[in-house]
Amino acid sequence: MPNFSVESYAPGKSENLARSALMDSEAFAELYQCYLPQVYRYLLARSGDEAAAQDLTAQTFMDALEGLASYRGRGSFLAWLMGIARHKAALYFRSKRLVANLEEVENLPDPAPSPERTVSARLNRTALLNSLNQISPDRAEAIYLCVIAELTSNEAAEVMGKSPAAVKMLTFRGLRDLRKLISLSSLEEIS
Repeated sequence: MPNFSVESYAPGKSENLARSALMDSEAFAELYQCYLPQVYRYLLARSGDEAAAQDLTAQTFMDALEGLASYRGRGSFLAWLMGIARHKAALYFRSKRLVANLEEVENLPDPAPSPERTVSARLNRTALLNSLNQISPDRAEAIYLCVIAELTSNEAAEVMGKSPAAVKMLTFRGLRDLRKLISLSSLEEIS
């Protein structure tokens, strides 16, 4: 099967594929191949658990396939799909009553890094997740969607039910908050 990426889709192509997928499983397979990395990355960042992210990703695509008839094509297909993923993450947290298990996130494997790089990456990841938990939920969600899942501001706005300008502002302020929190924690470590 060919390798699909978001960049290979002309504007509206995924929306046309979504309509075709109602009758053609190959069209849905293309959408799955195209959007799997973004959905998985988003759910991994939200859950902090590889197994949970895999399960939630599968559930997201199953719900998308079952609910494809409800997609009206008014917004982007990716935003509609990420709305399902966001809902799955919310259900996961309600059932687990935890935000992210940082011990599991610290042990995520990196592709052949040096020991120094591994330690640095783990400290940075832990600092990032701790900091994301300390900023406002809307700002954190905007960062998850725009930075980690790589949605556009318009797509994230559809998912969050906000205007694109509000999402841009939430992302900007959230990143500013993260910079402050991470630099403060670095200063505390030095003292």
